Amino acid sequence: MIRLRRALLSSVTTGLLKDYTDDIRRQATEKERKDRAKELWANRRQVRPALLGGLAEMAPGHERCMYCGDSQGTDVDHFEPKSLAPLRTFDWLNHLLACSFCNSNQKRNLFPVAADGRPLLVDPTAEDPLDHLRLVLPLGTYQGLTDRGRACIEVFGLNARAVLVKGRRDAYVTAWNAIELWRIAMDKGQRDKATEIVRVSWNRPLVDVLVAMFHQSGHPAADALFAGEEEVLDHLRDSELRSAFLHFRGLSY
Repeated sequence: MIRLRRALLSSVTTGLLKDYTDDIRRQATEKERKDRAKELWANRRQVRPALLGGLAEMAPGHERCMYCGDSQGTDVDHFEPKSLAPLRTFDWLNHLLACSFCNSNQKRNLFPVAADGRPLLVDPTAEDPLDHLRLVLPLGTYQGLTDRGRACIEVFGLNARAVLVKGRRDAYVTAWNAIELWRIAMDKGQRDKATEIVRVSWNRPLVDVLVAMFHQSGHPAADALFAGEEEVLDHLRDSELRSAFLHFRGLSY
């Protein structure tokens, strides 16, 4: 998971979403609100293209899932499930792009909360997941830094799905190769080629690996985090390289 910026919807779509929400709010009981929300969501043809388009614009890579970062995002997921919060069914701030596996097999209606009622899952459009999760780069596994990070690992199966772990390990090698190729291209004065390397690097699946590399290289404990991989760390600390890669995504790690 990586930090994402919430896209803006058109005034027409925003108005339609409000109309749907007002319709749900007019229902007399909670059960009626849930039933009406379910009915309206099943017939959301007027807003579905705009919602998917906005989410695709926000998503990492080529419309990757906002949870696992690997598969194509095909579903509009409700961060807070509509079965628990019917009034948020058409709330744009409650919509994320998910692959069918994360949405239907992993998250489903799971929405763990802390003792004080606060959500334990992390919304990557509202805060930085790196405050709660640390990727162990050579292993391809996540560590939970907080209860919320640990909840994300469990609910989305971030470590339990072998294909994700292996994919992250491979993505680490691929990202490292891209960084080396960028340096070679710049040393040869091939700036257009270097720019293309940056673009392609950010559009690959599992881009959370690349984000973690730059984030951890600026950490006070970077020397320990990259023990045995000093050459990687030296490249990641190169100010010119950091500027080229991070500016492309609007990051400041």
